[in-house]
Amino acid sequence: MADLIAKAAIDKRLAGIVQPTIEGMGFELVRLRLMGGKRSTVQIMAERPEGWIEVDDCARISRAVSAVLDVEDPISGEYVLEVSSPGIDRPLTRLKDFERYEGYEVKIETAEAIDGRKRFKGVLAGVQDGEVLVEIPEGTIGLSFDLLADAKLVLTDALIAESLAGRKAAGFEPGEIDESQFDEIEVDDEETTRDEDEEVK
Repeated sequence: MADLIAKAAIDKRLAGIVQPTIEGMGFELVRLRLMGGKRSTVQIMAERPEGWIEVDDCARISRAVSAVLDVEDPISGEYVLEVSSPGIDRPLTRLKDFERYEGYEVKIETAEAIDGRKRFKGVLAGVQDGEVLVEIPEGTIGLSFDLLADAKLVLTDALIAESLAGRKAAGFEPGEIDESQFDEIEVDDEETTRDEDEEVK
């Protein structure tokens, strides 16, 4: 079964290169995108299996991934490497993400029109037989995971509360880490810039 970690061919190639390194460090690759522009940007989102990550972890991953990319040299020209957490209103890229966030509001876009529409917004109702179940005003529908193009949690009070509870359970004191800022953190050996994460419209 496919996932949404990497979509374009170059993204999949890059993911194949960096994922073993990231996993070897005890983290999971959540999403990778190569963004064009005046200077290419490799955007990497990662987290621990428990679902959290620290700023120092992002820096460690950045250094390790940068070394691997320097050896493999899959990108022509200069590029910026961004490493961040998925954030609170995170993208959902793996089937287990949809299971984990059952009961929370989500925006989903499909690759093909289903009953004349590609965009859905509702509450996750679990996963069954490879389908993501979503409660929408018309009722509960099942969307094949293989047909999903993008999916992202909607920022709600309940989601924020869950994130805070998760950080507390992980041993962080209130105010110690502001995860809401992780979306904008990118770590590079030469420079640090800021960029906003793309979202499903």
